[in-house]
Amino acid sequence: MLGKALIVLKEYQEEVAPVGYEVKTVPQMGWAGVKNGKLLALAAVEFDVFITVDRNLSFQQNLPQFDIAVVVLQAPSNSLTALKPLASNVLAILDSTNKGQVTVVTG
Repeated sequence: MLGKALIVLKEYQEEVAPVGYEVKTVPQMGWAGVKNGKLLALAAVEFDVFITVDRNLSFQQNLPQFDIAVVVLQAPSNSLTALKPLASNVLAILDSTNKGQVTVVTG
């Protein structure tokens, strides 16, 4: 299945790209500086999955109102070194994520 994923961290883009998803970053879309609710609304129009490190997103937004699945990466830090080991878990769950719901990926 070819899907479209929007990812916040540009350094993580190549970690997720090989799965057959078209992966773009927030800055590539011209959305740098756009905040949570507006960003999710924009992303929902063009993407299937939103990948982020924002652990508070599900508490700050009413995610069921957005037609996009959210994947939250949870590692000891947001550095690429800490997030890279989560890539295989992200790849494993991408096709089973549900729009309007959060899936937390930990390592």
